[in-house]
Amino acid sequence: MKDKSKYQGIFPAFYACYDKEGRISPEGVEELTSHLIEKKVKGVYVGGSSGECIYQSVEERKLVLEHVMAAAQGKLTVIAHVACNNTADSRELAAHAESLGVDAIAAIPPIYFHLPDYAIAEYWNDISSAAPNTDFIIYNIPQLAGVALTLSLLDEMKKNPRVIAVKNSSMPVQDIQMFKMEGGEDFVVFNGPDEQLVSGLAIGADGGIGGTYAVMPELYLKIKDLCDAHQLEKAREIQYTVDNIIYEMCRCHGNLYAVMKEIIKQRDNLDLGSVRKPMPGLIAEDMPQVQKCIGLIDEAICKYVS
Repeated sequence: MKDKSKYQGIFPAFYACYDKEGRISPEGVEELTSHLIEKKVKGVYVGGSSGECIYQSVEERKLVLEHVMAAAQGKLTVIAHVACNNTADSRELAAHAESLGVDAIAAIPPIYFHLPDYAIAEYWNDISSAAPNTDFIIYNIPQLAGVALTLSLLDEMKKNPRVIAVKNSSMPVQDIQMFKMEGGEDFVVFNGPDEQLVSGLAIGADGGIGGTYAVMPELYLKIKDLCDAHQLEKAREIQYTVDNIIYEMCRCHGNLYAVMKEIIKQRDNLDLGSVRKPMPGLIAEDMPQVQKCIGLIDEAICKYVS
């Protein structure tokens, strides 16, 4: 790999940005991108779970990425998740992402039907071949995709020189170690579960990609800095604090992404809309809990970062 450093750091998973009618908001996309640049994160992961990709059309996903790239202006490493549940649409998104100059594309395995490893490998390689000049990242999230990345499948994918990393969102931290060992010296592994970033970094992850990073990036950046400085006790303390905030956000009736977008609206004055049905939006009874979470975030940043 020519430049592994561009994949080492904190990568917020980019939130879907909607207007009041529930359509993609180009203005919201650009404002969120600029906001994250100001927070000094390493990059963004666009079009994944946090981006509500499975509820968006191919054209909508293209529109989001176009406006991320327009605002990023080379100031962020941009990873575009391009997987759809059919190969043709995935290849179309991959080619589009490469035409915009993203740093890497990523893909989960096909969901619903449980395909054999050789069919998953063919799916990923077909996607990668549509973006022949762009790095490819395997997204391992077995608890949602229904299939786990095996070492034999990783070995098969490593025959493709564009395959440079795994975004690992499985819960066993050991998987990060195994993928690092199997991948080799230059292979990148991202920690996926936000609740165990310290554990993932300690066992060898190069960085993290997380769905709650954008709502409190300061805390995750501090965790990464402390881990890099081998101050694991302090990093663990912040991790416990972050985890408690996540648990509190999950207490709402509304979906976690709806909660986080409301927090960003109130804390950072960015209106990203709600979530797309069938995910539940916030209800009035959620607002005291949202306020509690805002207070917890502010308190943690004041204590550990400011």
